[in-house]
Amino acid sequence: MAVINFGGVDENVVTREEFPLEKAREVLKNEVIAVIGYGVQGPGQSLNLRDNGFNVIVGQRKGGKTWDKAVADGWVPGETLFEIEEACKRATIVQYLLSDAAQIEVWPRIKPYLTAGKALYFSHGFGITYKERTHIIPPADIDVIMIAPKGSGTSLRRMFLQGRGLNSSYAIFQDATGRAKERVIALGIGVGSGYLFETTFKKEVYSDLTGERGTLMGAIQGLLLAQYEVLRENGHDPSEAFNETVEELTQSLMPLFAEKGMDWMYANCSTTAQRGALDWMGPFHDAVKPVFEKLYKEVACGNEAQRSIDTNSKPDYREGLEKELAALRDSEMWRTGAVVRKLRPENN
Repeated sequence: MAVINFGGVDENVVTREEFPLEKAREVLKNEVIAVIGYGVQGPGQSLNLRDNGFNVIVGQRKGGKTWDKAVADGWVPGETLFEIEEACKRATIVQYLLSDAAQIEVWPRIKPYLTAGKALYFSHGFGITYKERTHIIPPADIDVIMIAPKGSGTSLRRMFLQGRGLNSSYAIFQDATGRAKERVIALGIGVGSGYLFETTFKKEVYSDLTGERGTLMGAIQGLLLAQYEVLRENGHDPSEAFNETVEELTQSLMPLFAEKGMDWMYANCSTTAQRGALDWMGPFHDAVKPVFEKLYKEVACGNEAQRSIDTNSKPDYREGLEKELAALRDSEMWRTGAVVRKLRPENN
């Protein structure tokens, strides 16, 4: 483990150089890893583990769309693909990658198979951090660990196939065997992480829920829509409003500050753009920070978790979600975006 200074703060980090794939394989050579769930994280993590040479099986409800998707991805029923209970029975490490709501529902079915010495693995701290609400309370004689990739399972898989790695956090909630740390680091390397940084289950879920509702998804959509609406209300055509709001951001500027930082992106824009950005970032910061402070408090007190549990547990949740996503997809801004994407040179 290396100690690396991030902006003046020392943090514990594990890289693939100091914990190579060969070492990860050696640590887990006698383990059977069962990936439970084949939705958001399951495919990417299980396929990366399989391609990296680990002993992996998948547990999924037979007859559903995700079972068929697993078969299409090469998992063989009765050999590497099983019903959830059977997979848990065979496993020494259970990767619990169902949605938060599904984890609550399925927990009574998998708990009997979490026998002494096994490891229960999460990619999100939700179920454990809010255990008073989820009732996910692991047995005391198993390891409880987490690898949380900082992105979707789709991104994890794409970057793996490109020879790259998606950074992940890791945490240990319970070390019953004395091997929890080497197990979790080996799994982090196995699923294709770039580097691993240390956290706790609570810190992970607090930062994750804040980020998803904030700059990663909720806030960015609100910000983009507000600018798009102002431009449209002032006579700008949809194409101009979308290009100035979304296309230039995602296709031109984000790659620049992803590469070398915001200051470098600023330095590669016109002096007029630099002056305006420096003058206006303060008012935007002051306007939105109170919203982020309120959001973090809602996450920390459990209100956001309870809203998710209540909403996602409704029998008609999927139908309601599809309506909301359809409204987003069918909005003028994103209908314009669909046309703009088709006009990109790589699509012609």
